[in-house]
Amino acid sequence: MDKNKAKVVLDSGITFDYTNLYGDTKVTDADLADVAAKLARSHQAVAEMRLNGEVRGHVSKDGSPEKVLFTELPYVKTGNLNSPESINRLKQFGQTVRNQVDAVISFGIGGSYLGNKVLFDVHCGEFWNSKSTEARRGYPKLYFSGNNIDPRRTTEIIEQLQADAACSLYDLTTRPYRVMLIVISKSGATLDTMAAFMVIYEALQQLPQISVEVVAVTGPAAGGAPSLLGRLAAEYDWPAFQVPDGVGGRFSVFSEVGLITAACIGFDIDQFLAGARSMDEACQSGELWRNPALLNAALKYISAVKYGRSCEVFMPYADYLKSVAEWYVQLLAESLGKRFDKDGGLKFYGRTPVVAVGTTDMHAQTQLHQDGPRDKVIQFVAIGEWNNDPVIPDAFPKAAGLSALAGIGMSAALEVARSANAEALARDCRFNATIVLPRLSAFYLGQLLYMLALSVAYEGELANVDAFDQPGVEAYKRLMGPSLKQLKLTSKR
Repeated sequence: MDKNKAKVVLDSGITFDYTNLYGDTKVTDADLADVAAKLARSHQAVAEMRLNGEVRGHVSKDGSPEKVLFTELPYVKTGNLNSPESINRLKQFGQTVRNQVDAVISFGIGGSYLGNKVLFDVHCGEFWNSKSTEARRGYPKLYFSGNNIDPRRTTEIIEQLQADAACSLYDLTTRPYRVMLIVISKSGATLDTMAAFMVIYEALQQLPQISVEVVAVTGPAAGGAPSLLGRLAAEYDWPAFQVPDGVGGRFSVFSEVGLITAACIGFDIDQFLAGARSMDEACQSGELWRNPALLNAALKYISAVKYGRSCEVFMPYADYLKSVAEWYVQLLAESLGKRFDKDGGLKFYGRTPVVAVGTTDMHAQTQLHQDGPRDKVIQFVAIGEWNNDPVIPDAFPKAAGLSALAGIGMSAALEVARSANAEALARDCRFNATIVLPRLSAFYLGQLLYMLALSVAYEGELANVDAFDQPGVEAYKRLMGPSLKQLKLTSKR
């Protein structure tokens, strides 16, 4: 882990390559020296958070003290948010779903959707629901809803389930088509999620060929009483899992909020948490060049405050990592987009996150990245070794332009494209960095997501903003409530 090589390589093989973000014409040693005291305080603050959950200046949205506990999640032990009992219960739940439930709909928004979509995309891919039950190893089809108040798509999910039930593969004379609705909402009053859930629940109840069961993932309301969804679960005898206190939605993929989706698709929960735990252990080092999360935070913080890099383009070179970029948008925007600092002073801090995918967006966004304002950091994610890697064939030998590609593996061509993009940007003082996953697996996904989560915790301390609240979200919620009440009154007339 030599800083002169501009890479941090962990024992697991995951690499943070900051060659194009650090050095002459980029973030310099002098820049890092200028923030050395802040770096030390940031590392100490995260160590305190890890130890006791306390974060200076952080309170809940009602102003009461609130611990921050996401760093506990990778550690499975009795008394922790993830205990051996809770993990075993999730695994048993997955086995009761397997070969018993035909389709699952996961209802959630924000972190209750985005993290789950990451696990689904990485493990299942685009064509999961088109595969046979045998190809899915008995695990159900899985759909997402409740992440937007969209009338068309909500209606089409109902129609799709009707079509699935009518498929000749299912013998409805022996049993109905079984659909499980998993509703994820800490309060149980999340408008987007509960609206879609109630529409679909009511519609499916009217279809005799479909049986419906519900699972609630929810938390306690203020004062520790059951949430609205928790009360419904008790009344209707629905199984219930936990949205833990002290874990914001954008960090919740490592909790039952995300792991319930993992259980439904056969995703390796143990390896995912082991990856997160491995990254957390690596990031306990106070040595900047050995701590990828702290180094990532430091370089991007300096890029923003000194060099005006106020946007971050998150650009994985893999189709099925696009949802990681979408998850990261929420993580970065909600954590660091803050009006005030911890001392109450106006700050207006934050980077605007942008989703991109290579090579797709080399043909869409790269023109702006290369020739537009120098206000961006481009964060690439690459995969070292692919499970399947077709070689481009010489299908048209008389076409010289195509024949030149023959014999090249697709992954090698992909990496040539990424490297060329990174080098072209760097030659024009366009800041970029690359995280390389040795393979795309549950373990390395856990490492990646946890490194990013811990990075925003560090950067919040560097910028002196609360990375764990979201007061700006409450502004529109205060306006929506009265508007919805007025709409209901108007509709009754």
